[in-house]
Amino acid sequence: MISSRISGGMAIILAVALCAPAPARGAELHTSIDRLIEDSTDGMFAPPATDQEFLRRLFLDLTGEIPAPSDVTEFLENSAANKRTVMIDQLLKDDRYPRRMAELFNVMLMERRGTDPAWKRFLVDSFKTNRHWDAMVKTIIEPDLTNENEQGAGYFLTKRLEKYGQNPTDYPGLASDIGRLFMGVDLACAQCHDHLFVDDYSQADFQGMYAFVNNTFIRSDTEFPAIGQKVMKKPLEFQSVFEEEMFTTGPRIPGGAELEVPEYDSENEFSVPPDPQSKAPGVPAFNPLHYLATTLPSAKNERFQANFVNRIWCSLMGTGLVWPLDLHHSDNPATHPELLSLMASEFAQHDFDIKWLVRELALTKVYQRSSILQSPTDSVQIAEAEYRVFRERALSPEQLMWSILKATGAKSRYPLELDDDPQSQTTLPTTLDQVREHFIASFANPPREPEVEFSPSVRGSLFLLNSELVQSWVNAVGRNSAERLFKISDTKVLKISDNSEVISSLYVTVLSRPPTAVELKNMREFLVSQPDRPDAIAQLVWALLSCNEFLINH
Repeated sequence: MISSRISGGMAIILAVALCAPAPARGAELHTSIDRLIEDSTDGMFAPPATDQEFLRRLFLDLTGEIPAPSDVTEFLENSAANKRTVMIDQLLKDDRYPRRMAELFNVMLMERRGTDPAWKRFLVDSFKTNRHWDAMVKTIIEPDLTNENEQGAGYFLTKRLEKYGQNPTDYPGLASDIGRLFMGVDLACAQCHDHLFVDDYSQADFQGMYAFVNNTFIRSDTEFPAIGQKVMKKPLEFQSVFEEEMFTTGPRIPGGAELEVPEYDSENEFSVPPDPQSKAPGVPAFNPLHYLATTLPSAKNERFQANFVNRIWCSLMGTGLVWPLDLHHSDNPATHPELLSLMASEFAQHDFDIKWLVRELALTKVYQRSSILQSPTDSVQIAEAEYRVFRERALSPEQLMWSILKATGAKSRYPLELDDDPQSQTTLPTTLDQVREHFIASFANPPREPEVEFSPSVRGSLFLLNSELVQSWVNAVGRNSAERLFKISDTKVLKISDNSEVISSLYVTVLSRPPTAVELKNMREFLVSQPDRPDAIAQLVWALLSCNEFLINH
């Protein structure tokens, strides 16, 4: 018996998505977004972010690091009315943009399971060439193994099929992750029965996704991550733990048509037969992954569109229109359903162009608002939910690493050059990849845990407080910011008035803004009171690196 148990809630979601409001004639998406947000509330909006606040926010989101002091000075001195738009376009062309997006998407898709050189190359190349989202997902599911730029894409699948501990191969987890990350349908709790709390998620939905992957395996004949498939000879059988009746299903995307499993004789089971000499496993004539790769990432799949724009909205605005992320169903509607539908529709019409979407969101008033409310009686939680104020969020481990390296000027040290003298050897990391691992170990969530909210930890605090690595960056020796700041005043008489240049340079370097009058006064008094000036400057650098203002994208 072929299962037809598809819940009505899925149809409701599709109907809502298809009713996306048309943008005003000639209006760009960012204009329509602001109109919908402003029309949805009567509350007071925060004013636009200051130029310093906007610039720091934009650099962190598009390059993964804070701006250099020269970037801050040049932007503040620019009086052009369109300077924010020009800066957005400039950073989208910056060489650091592919690196930032590759890091963001690695965390989004792999959820700290690790990384792979070929996977990293695939992500960086995708953003260098502006590979569109539908093409990226198609490649992730079915990479062209003859193309070096695509070979690493299979890591998404192979890493999830690796066994860890005494656990069996996690085919259910892979099926669930494909639905969750690419369509916002979290079917993990619908494996053995219809979901107990979400009426829209049925066991048939899960089993249809499971049928795409349960015959896959990790290939051993390639040096890069790659998937092979066993021949699927009949529909998948499943049974609810609450029912005696047996059901069957072929591969099926939730809400989509079931793929009929054909019968082949043994001589025609493969379109590309196995190669005993190279040990290549061959390609089955009935290829569920090919069907998944061509039908899931398409303009006909409303869930595919909606979940991605919700993800990118969250990465820039601090929270999703649908929250929690990847949990789209009729009992968890978007806070602004018209807005979500509009963005999904426009994203598809622009051929799933990620860079176009990021640009449109960065141009909105929503993104460019201050994180400070003007009315002291206004509820911050309500204002954030209505996007009347920018929602602050913690920096990712990668953003924190690159920003501390930028603020301290320590990036130029890597890779460390060590000679044969035993006294020159060090226990500190000698490459940027090793440095990244230290930050991930200290600040990232555990593997397989989505990293969407800030989780303060003792290990992170201790890393900033006691880490030999961070201390080596802030000490006033060895080509760093503290040494440069010390040299500014090295030849001057140590009076309070002589410290202004040092303090102002320090604040612009670390916090991307000049100090307030109170901060200037306090810092002057501290510097004059300290007998060891290099150590005092290093302490000030460390103090600003450890403060909430530096650790948060505000």
